[in-house]
Amino acid sequence: MTTPLIGVLALQGDVREHLIALAAADAVARPVRRPEELAEVDGLVIPGGESTTISKLAELFGLMEPLRERIRAGMPVYGTCAGLIMLADKILDPRSGQETLGGIDMIVRRNAFGRQNESFEAAVEVAGVEGGPVEGVFIRAPWVESIGARAEVVAEHGGHIVAVRQGNALATSFHPELTGDHRVHALFVDMVRAAA
Repeated sequence: MTTPLIGVLALQGDVREHLIALAAADAVARPVRRPEELAEVDGLVIPGGESTTISKLAELFGLMEPLRERIRAGMPVYGTCAGLIMLADKILDPRSGQETLGGIDMIVRRNAFGRQNESFEAAVEVAGVEGGPVEGVFIRAPWVESIGARAEVVAEHGGHIVAVRQGNALATSFHPELTGDHRVHALFVDMVRAAA
């Protein structure tokens, strides 16, 4: 596979930025809102936004179970910020009725780095990304409290886990799509190619 077709879950959040970053990383990118659109893609990005809202909208749009099935079946998936929360097997402090898709054996804490006005940028060394650190944009970002045996830490910041990989699933606390540096998306595009 030379040019994979990668979807961006387009229910809420920074969808457009991910579509641009994926295109810059040599993928064909398209928004995904319905189960039939999900069935067509080789991989999927779950963007940042509000994890509770994404979870409720995924349920409303009939996407929750199809997403879980595709992830269990090995579809490559990449979650940023709220997307990281969606990929966690467990949330320490879930909102009422909040569900996750699972896929990464990790426990996460929502809004762990603070509120909106405590958002920040930091250089982050990401395993598997060449050329020095990436600029991480942390907006009401979660962190990973702990991981299980099948998951691996890909990046840390300030003593906290901020990126994790397990098989075909990748998740970051930060938003690389907001920086113009597309190396993390290129890493994910390579994961999608390898899975095919």
